[in-house]
Amino acid sequence: MNMKALRFETYGPPSVLSIQDLPRPALEVGEALVQIKTSSINPSDVGTVAGRFHSKLPMTPGRDYAGVVVEGGEWRGKHVWGTGAGFGVVRPGAHAEFVVVPSSWLSEKPEGLSMEQAAVVGVPYLAAWLSLVEAGGLKKGERLLITGGSGAVGSAATQIAHWRGAIVLAADVEEAAQDADVFLNLKETDLVSGVQQATGGKGVDIVLDTVGANLFSSCLRSLRVGGRQIAIANAAGANAEVQLNLTDFYHNELHLIGVDTQKLTGPEIAAVMNHLREGFQGGYLRVSQPETNRFDQAVEAYMKVAERKTRTKQVLVLG
Repeated sequence: MNMKALRFETYGPPSVLSIQDLPRPALEVGEALVQIKTSSINPSDVGTVAGRFHSKLPMTPGRDYAGVVVEGGEWRGKHVWGTGAGFGVVRPGAHAEFVVVPSSWLSEKPEGLSMEQAAVVGVPYLAAWLSLVEAGGLKKGERLLITGGSGAVGSAATQIAHWRGAIVLAADVEEAAQDADVFLNLKETDLVSGVQQATGGKGVDIVLDTVGANLFSSCLRSLRVGGRQIAIANAAGANAEVQLNLTDFYHNELHLIGVDTQKLTGPEIAAVMNHLREGFQGGYLRVSQPETNRFDQAVEAYMKVAERKTRTKQVLVLG
């Protein structure tokens, strides 16, 4: 039997993508066949197609999905969601009608989320959870600064931080992050002075920097003594360098932590998705309705993400 899958055979812009007919993948022992119902398009998927992660060619991109297990023992018939380890890089991704994964990678979808909503949770919430909870050790009552606070990761991080009882300062150059306790408009306010004013001159306990680039050093200067900064991106590009005042860094006893969700294994991702399911079912987390696109509109949907003309998440509907 065949299936339809989005493929790229050379690196480049979204126009290199095409929908192809491929054999439906066969199962091995311990694996499950998931019928993909919906799959979101992340900026990292655009980067995958562009060659940022040196994927094997040809390749099917797509990291996040929601679907139904159609073969796979006790998982058969269950609605699942998540992200696949190495999807779109070392193994075919979720922008296809079917995907095979080890059963240990699966996580049940929260009942309260539609397939469209569930498909946009993966990468942004995974990055936020891994950064704040597992790497950053965010504690109740701590003050957290999020750069890019109005973006997908920033919004997810704000919700997770409030769930854990933290106080959130969000900074961005675009619209206000509605859920934050304090919003700093970086078109009008210097980041460091804004943080100092909002914290009574104390600085924040932790920074989640989703921007990097020229905000990197400002984030460090926004920390209290002994504070910790988490870096997950660099808007200036993969090879761009940032500046660090080493003397200030060690005198202020700061901690710098790097986080890369692509290093997670499938079972580790499933464990995080299970934690997130508790948050959604408990009402602590929520997700906005994404914009849906038919599968034959995939290239156009990729272009929307690549051109960053909208912050609304884009979802491909496959089944």
